[in-house]
Amino acid sequence: MSLTHKAIDALPRGFRRYLRHAYTVTTGKLHRNHHEMSERDDFFRKAMKMLAYNGISGDYAEFGCHGGMTMRMAHKYMRANGVSRHLWAFDSFSGFPPPEGEEDEHPLWIQGEMATSQANFVNECRRNGIGPDALTTVPGYYSDTLDKGKHKGPLPQDVALAYVDCDMFSSTMSVLRFLGPRLKQGMIVAFDDYFCISSTALAGERAAMIEYLAGQDRFAFSPYQPYGWHGMAFIVEDKVQLDRHRAGGAQKV
Repeated sequence: MSLTHKAIDALPRGFRRYLRHAYTVTTGKLHRNHHEMSERDDFFRKAMKMLAYNGISGDYAEFGCHGGMTMRMAHKYMRANGVSRHLWAFDSFSGFPPPEGEEDEHPLWIQGEMATSQANFVNECRRNGIGPDALTTVPGYYSDTLDKGKHKGPLPQDVALAYVDCDMFSSTMSVLRFLGPRLKQGMIVAFDDYFCISSTALAGERAAMIEYLAGQDRFAFSPYQPYGWHGMAFIVEDKVQLDRHRAGGAQKV
């Protein structure tokens, strides 16, 4: 595909962001950023293998599903490991919500951008072999869909891998509060935009994770693996077990 930097600048902001995240432009031509895509793919390969090998039960829950690429990867490696997990897609399907404060501020987090319609997302999933029995979409802003007092439909109760790709601090806090009672030893929580922060303050997914963990004392997030320049995954570990093993080690010394 031939496309210049000037041509990209003339596109809608959300599409510009997608192109620059997934592609590079050299000599006036658009080339897929294969390295970045392959690192995401490798993360899902390793994560689904780890969960299957360790017998971690539960579904796959994705928060922020623009384009359907990561849903396809999760499904591919779930099947490769012979494990049946239901796939949950949480998204407004209408782009970013309005910012709620400075921790939601970023030049590329613009209300309404990064929108994929629910119909287009479902069609893309089906094109990649993900049928309606394997997938549940939950449309709407997280402040509504993740609140059990507001949402009347089904929600996942047992989660093995939560993929958080909603960029903004407020959205990520809603996701973490939802995941709170579902956290368990051995599950994986991955943040696709962990290193996307404000130039003047901690913001976005990283700020949300730090704030959420400071307010609870049951689980720790132990680093599992980074991917690309932007993402970071963690393994959930029970603090009681961690403290017991640390105390045991100290006594042996």
